[in-house]
Amino acid sequence: FPLLADQFDKLSLIRGHDPQNGSHGVADHIMMTGHRFNPALPFPCFGSVVAKERGYRNNMFPFVQLGRNIDRRFNGGIGGFLGDQYNPFEVHEDPSAAAFRVRDLSIDESERPRLERRYGMLQEIDRYQREMEANQSVQARDAFYERAHTLITSPAAKRAFDLSQESDRVRDHYGRNSLGQSCLLARRLIEAGVHFVTVTDGGWDTHVNNFRSLKDRLLPRLDRAYAALLQDLHTRGLLENTLVVWFGDFGRTPVVNPSAGRDHWATAGVATLGGGGVRMGQVVGATNARAEVVVDSPVRPQDIAATIYHALGIPLNTWYRSHDGRPIELVPTGRPVRQLI
Repeated sequence: FPLLADQFDKLSLIRGHDPQNGSHGVADHIMMTGHRFNPALPFPCFGSVVAKERGYRNNMFPFVQLGRNIDRRFNGGIGGFLGDQYNPFEVHEDPSAAAFRVRDLSIDESERPRLERRYGMLQEIDRYQREMEANQSVQARDAFYERAHTLITSPAAKRAFDLSQESDRVRDHYGRNSLGQSCLLARRLIEAGVHFVTVTDGGWDTHVNNFRSLKDRLLPRLDRAYAALLQDLHTRGLLENTLVVWFGDFGRTPVVNPSAGRDHWATAGVATLGGGGVRMGQVVGATNARAEVVVDSPVRPQDIAATIYHALGIPLNTWYRSHDGRPIELVPTGRPVRQLI
């Protein structure tokens, strides 16, 4: 990571991350909520909590997800018991594609009358349904559609997603691939008023040809995109107020398998945090010599969650109520990573 190494004054490295899990899907829930997976009680992810606490700004959705590399089978990356209205606005299209456009925002002026008629009809149907069944899910959906309509017809939203407004130099700086252009798009969305952006990237499940995959594709893309995002935020004066977090779902085996790959590993991983008021240039924790287990300053997923919420100014003892009225604490067991606060 030569480019990222030059930006190390803008981030801190957690070498002592103990994910306590080595299963895909479940990890998407654990790592994005700080809670163990519970099929009876889906917990909200970070972006959904931020969306609830901060609301809408500048006619922009508070929470946007770029890419589709999050496993929904275990309630990863959604509003959970907070409700569907706090789910992310998802952009599945590849921002590095020449014909990139966000389908739900691509409404021509000639289509606007038809959109307004359809929205009016939807309001009538929902009004009737509310009279028939006044429950939370209907109310949440109604609020979501109302906001969606506002966003779809908002020129500011279209501008935020329009990467053609960036110079070729800036786009090249981030890398002309899905990850690089997603990081650039994330910066534009933060500038436009989105509170929380999740950038997803796939292909890291390297059970086969681990070293070739990393060297030829995965590491150069991440190195360029991540370094460019930190540098760009800093140059624009946004880094102090923007927390940048990177992690995968768990660690990788210290032993190489017969297919020149590395398999799942549940006792040692890595994560990084930068900007947003956390201390930067720090290295937290360590593993043993074979990278098998954490031997110093272990950091669990719930501790990463606590650090994120602390940095964003959301009290850890915030309480919510589930659909059945059960009181639930935001981060009951996690503690902020003291070396970063």
